Amino acid sequence: MTRKERYRYVLDYFNTHVPEAETELLYDNPYQLLVAVVLSAQCTDKRVNLTTPALFERFPDPESLSKASFDELFPLIRSISYPNNKTKHLLGLGRKLVQEFKGQVPLTVEELVTLPGVGRKTANVITSVIDAQPNMAVDTHVFRVSHRLGLVTSTAKTPLAVEKQLVKEIPGDLIHKAHHWLILHGRYTCTARNPQCGKCGLQQACRYYSRRKA
Repeated sequence: MTRKERYRYVLDYFNTHVPEAETELLYDNPYQLLVAVVLSAQCTDKRVNLTTPALFERFPDPESLSKASFDELFPLIRSISYPNNKTKHLLGLGRKLVQEFKGQVPLTVEELVTLPGVGRKTANVITSVIDAQPNMAVDTHVFRVSHRLGLVTSTAKTPLAVEKQLVKEIPGDLIHKAHHWLILHGRYTCTARNPQCGKCGLQQACRYYSRRKA
């Protein structure tokens, strides 16, 4: 199977079986999604979803967050991984949204990465989820699944390299969905340890499975 055939097979499978893939983070607006994604770094979506209701009740918008103190915010996210750093990031993020973006979440990668705690991956998530922009966020799940399936070459050794190869091959109107397809597949089927190859519908296209079976 050529790489183009593999892409076609994988995308057709997901389009058929998971047509409405979306983030598992709970949010009501771009501000809430941005905060949730910042909190989700090296933390589970489940833990973030347990934490954000009280956070958003206390700080429902960038304006209120920009006026918060460390001692007010930290207790609300202390159960999240790296709460000290994330508290500082959110405080800085709130202030910058108010001071430089009139309290609105910008929707370009270039502007988003200027916010504290926001890297390229987070910026790609925000723009693809909120605005369906053709941006591919590469986390550990996307990185692992892309390599195992054979969607990217062995030379793609960084998240950015994987991102570039995926964006080059996946149709633009599917990239925002493909991001979630690959994440969810890595989270529940193609897990880091003990991947569930026996119940995976992508066996025919998967390089990892063909080598494992050989």
